[in-house]
Amino acid sequence: MRALIVEDDQTIAGFVAKGLREAGFVVDHAADGVSGLALARTEPHDVAIVDLMLPGLDGISLIQALRRESIKTPVLILSAKGSVDDRVKGLEIGADDYLAKPFAFSELLARVQALIRRATATAATASTQLTVGDLTLDVLARRAVRAGREIELRPREFTLLEYLMRNAGRVVSKTMILSHVWDYAFDPRTNVVDVLVFRLREKIDKGFPRKLIHTVRGIGYVLKLD
Repeated sequence: MRALIVEDDQTIAGFVAKGLREAGFVVDHAADGVSGLALARTEPHDVAIVDLMLPGLDGISLIQALRRESIKTPVLILSAKGSVDDRVKGLEIGADDYLAKPFAFSELLARVQALIRRATATAATASTQLTVGDLTLDVLARRAVRAGREIELRPREFTLLEYLMRNAGRVVSKTMILSHVWDYAFDPRTNVVDVLVFRLREKIDKGFPRKLIHTVRGIGYVLKLD
C-alpha cells in the first residue's frame, strides 16, 4: 500500500510517515501543495493525507484539482481547522474524511484503513472481468483462462487469484491475504498462505514463459507482468 502525505509541518509529517511505514505502507511526502499535486499525478496512491494550510497551493485547491482530473485517491484531510463548517467544506469539495489536529495516530490509521477498504470494495463491485497480460478472470462465471487455456481452480484459489488481480502491481502482505481469503485472523506465522500461493502458481504460472505471481521477500506477494 502506498500513502501520500502533504504536510508542511515536518514534525507531524515525520510522525505520521513513521507510523504508516511501521504499518506496512510505502510513504511519499510533499511539504507544499504544488509538490503534492505533482506526486499525486505521477504515482498511484491508496490514500492521501492532506493538510489544508499549505504553502504554494492550499489543501482545498489541491483536492479540487485532483477531483477535476478524475484522480480518485481517497483523501483524508488532516487540519488544525476543526470547526463543523471546516469539516463540511472539506467533504463537499471532494475529501473522503476529516481529522482535526491534535490527533491520535491509532485513530488516523483506523480511518486510513477504512478509506482503503471502502475504495477497494467500490472497485471490486465495478468490474466482473479482470485481465492481466494473457490471464483473464471472469468473476461471475467463475472462470480463469490463460493464453486460451482454461484453468480449474478450487474456491480459495479463485478467491486468492481474484484478490491478487484486483490489486495487480500492488504488493499484498500475508496478513492482508489471510484477512481477505479466510475472512478471519490466523497466527501470522502460519504457512497456510504460502501453501495456497504455491498451489495457485502451479496452475497459473507453470508451463508459461512469463511468470505472473512474484514473491516480495519479507513482505508478501504481487501479481504483475515480468
